[in-house]
Amino acid sequence: MTSDRRQSILSRIAESGDSSPDQLCRVCRDVTATSGVGIMLRADGETRGSLGTTDAVSSLIEELQFMLGEGPCIDAYKREVPIAEPDLADPTSRWLGFTPLVFKAGVRALFAFPLRVGAVCLGSLDLYRDHSGMLSDNQHVDALIMADIVSQSVLTMQAAASPDELAELDALMTPLNVVYQAVGMVSAQLGVSVDDSLSRLKAHAFGSDRLLTGLARDVVGRRLRFDAAGEAQGVTS
Repeated sequence: MTSDRRQSILSRIAESGDSSPDQLCRVCRDVTATSGVGIMLRADGETRGSLGTTDAVSSLIEELQFMLGEGPCIDAYKREVPIAEPDLADPTSRWLGFTPLVFKAGVRALFAFPLRVGAVCLGSLDLYRDHSGMLSDNQHVDALIMADIVSQSVLTMQAAASPDELAELDALMTPLNVVYQAVGMVSAQLGVSVDDSLSRLKAHAFGSDRLLTGLARDVVGRRLRFDAAGEAQGVTS
């Protein structure tokens, strides 16, 4: 049964003539009948970037997890087990910072499946729904199959690099590349460590109700810089 479902999914990917990360997300969305899907890669306990998404809401989910350090991707990676949150309207739902923001964007249920290659976990495959409810048994199985296919695809793209080094994939993770570039600039402006620089960028983005990538683009574009006191200042030409 599972082998038949896997073959059906592989046939669907082959027929499309496209095995890009975004297409794998679209196939996963279709076979699981969810609203959207994203792929988040992590290594050494740190988020490295979003490799693919189906839509703006999926992109928002991945960015908020990176920005806030919480969410289904983080839990699936750390625990190395699937994570399900079928009803984000439940007041007892987890992720106190993350949940209200994605709920406002229309997300009502979230599911994350770890991406594993042998003993190494590379990140997670994140699914969302615009209505509450658990995945059916078949949808859960299809998501597990897709997680394995995505893991193998990441391994192929990574080629000769070791599993904990994702440098070969940097070109595909452009949204977070600008963040890392901004981190380096703020680190130089303030004379602080890269970790401190990232923390300050995240805090400023959260405090000003902005997405981290948008803030980072302003830093890289020299429209925003941090002064000696650590405060962000607009730059006028």
